[in-house]
Amino acid sequence: MKTTGTTPAPSATSAPCVPSAPTPRPVHLAVYDTYADWETGHTTAHLTQRGHRVRTVGFAAGASVTTMGGVRIQPDLALADLSPEDSSLLILTGASLWDSGDELAPFAAKAREFLAAGVPVAAICGATAGLAREGLLDAYAHTSAAAAYLARQPGYAGTGRYVEADAVTDGDLITAGPTEPVAFAREVFARLDVYGPEVLDAWYRLFHDSDASAFPVLMAAAERGDA
Repeated sequence: MKTTGTTPAPSATSAPCVPSAPTPRPVHLAVYDTYADWETGHTTAHLTQRGHRVRTVGFAAGASVTTMGGVRIQPDLALADLSPEDSSLLILTGASLWDSGDELAPFAAKAREFLAAGVPVAAICGATAGLAREGLLDAYAHTSAAAAYLARQPGYAGTGRYVEADAVTDGDLITAGPTEPVAFAREVFARLDVYGPEVLDAWYRLFHDSDASAFPVLMAAAERGDA
C-alpha cells in the first residue's frame, strides 16, 4: 500500500536566506605630514555615520604622520599596497608639502591609477596642485583655491577647464578649494549616493549656511533611516 508523504513545515534552519546589502568598499583617505585637518572632517565623519569605512593611507602603514594641527595619525595602509579595485574613493587633502616640492607626487600618481580604473578621486586645496602637476586636470572640469594658483604649476594645461565654483564634480574627479570643506563633502556624498537629493540639499544648507529650516528635513530623514 502506498502512503502519501507530507511536506514538513519549514524550520528556522531551513528558511531561505535573504541576502544582506553588500558592504561598500572602503573610502581611502590619504594622510601625510602637514595634512590640513579641517578640510575633510565633514566628509569622513558623515561617511562613517552612513556606514562607510574610512581607512587612512600613508607612505608606510604604521609610520605616524603629523597633521597641520599637530595631531598624529598612524596610517592603516601603505600607499604601495592600495589598489583601486579595493576602494570606492580616494581622498587627497591639502598639505603644506604639496607646495614645497614633489614629495607627495606618489599620491598624485596613485590618483592617476584610480581614475584610469574608473574609481573616483576627490582632491581639495593643495592636492589639486599635485594633480595639476601630474597632468590630471587637463581633461576634467575642475576648481581649486584660484586659477592663478594652478597656472603656476609645471605641466598644467587645464586653464580652459577651470571653473569658478566652490566645488566641482566631473565624472570621477571631485575638486574644491581650501575654504570649501562643506561643499567638498557635498560633492563626495552626491558621487557615492550617501544621501538622496532632498536630504543632501538640507545637509548642505544646515552645515554651510546655518539654515535652520533644513534641520526638520534632516530629522525626518534620520527617523526614516535616510540620514
